[in-house]
Amino acid sequence: MITYDWNCKTVDVHPQEEGETDVVYNVHWIVTGVDDGFFATNIGTQVVPLDPESTFIPFEDLTNEIVVGWTKEAMGEDQVNQIETSIASQIKDQKNPVSVTMTIGE
Repeated sequence: MITYDWNCKTVDVHPQEEGETDVVYNVHWIVTGVDDGFFATNIGTQVVPLDPESTFIPFEDLTNEIVVGWTKEAMGEDQVNQIETSIASQIKDQKNPVSVTMTIGE
C-alpha cells in the first residue's frame, strides 16, 4: 500500500494584504509516495485564495497540515487524485519495469 506524504511547507506570501501580514497566496508542494522501498515524487505549485469569511491564521501559527488542507481544497479532489495516481503508476513501473538500461561488458 502506498503512503503519500504532502509537503506544503514552502509558500509565497504577500507582505501585506487585506490588513493582514505575510498572507500565503501560493504553495510549492511536493508529494512523495512510498511502497515497499520504492518511491516517486511529483512537485508543483498551487495558488490558494484568501478566504475573507474564514479566520485568518498568522504565518507563525501555520502548520504543514493546515497548508496541505488549503492546497488540496484549492486543487479539488480530481487533481489530488491525478497526482496520487501518477505517483502510483511511477511506483508500479519501478516494481515491474517494461524497459531496463544495461551496459555490455568488455
